Amino acid sequence: MTDIELAAHLADTAGSILRRVRDSRLFDEDALGRAGDQTANEFLIHALRHHRPEDGLLSEESKDTLERLGKSRVWIIDPVDGTREYSEGRSDWAVHVGLSIDGVATVGAVALPGLAGGMVLRSDAISHPLSHEGLPRLVVSRTRPAAEAVSVAKRLGGALLPMGSAGAKAMAVVRGEAEIYLHSGGQFEWDCCAPVAVALAHGLHCSRLDGSPLIYNQRNTYMPDLLICRKDWKVKVIEALRS
Repeated sequence: MTDIELAAHLADTAGSILRRVRDSRLFDEDALGRAGDQTANEFLIHALRHHRPEDGLLSEESKDTLERLGKSRVWIIDPVDGTREYSEGRSDWAVHVGLSIDGVATVGAVALPGLAGGMVLRSDAISHPLSHEGLPRLVVSRTRPAAEAVSVAKRLGGALLPMGSAGAKAMAVVRGEAEIYLHSGGQFEWDCCAPVAVALAHGLHCSRLDGSPLIYNQRNTYMPDLLICRKDWKVKVIEALRS
């Protein structure tokens, strides 16, 4: 099984497991997020250890041992991206399975199990959504829209589209539902590794807000900011941020 086949299969299966956990109605909203996170994480960790025992591994839900720092290949996963949305029964949550090779988000699969019928977007299955005519659409947090995103939207005359998880927002750009995902509130590597790998494969621009590259498998896994956008908006967005 190739890396992308493994990533997509794991993301899809973890999504199915999470739907079953939620549909079981065994947990109230407060407990459901923890149950989903831990159940999906155990599955993903065991599967990756079995199929790629020599690779490094970084997960939001597991203790970081830093053994990964000596590895060229490191799987970076988020079992439930958007735990709040998952717990609330919303559709805008995701499962991230990404592979960083020499610090670059190279292979990725992002499952959107909450959508009707489910969906997995992959770094090897390229789609070409129709261009959006007119002013840009920016996906932002539904609870804490980044001030920089609000400012850029005003400067470009764009519309804000509130949405849940980071993966759901990034995939909205990949799917052609938005042109720009600009985040300045801080994330971690597992929040964006798989989405960035998918977005790059689909021909989108991905970087820090200043245009510098995103580097993964760092000792400090915190990532201050992120920009994913259609390439024809890259210069305008970065110029708006600088001004």
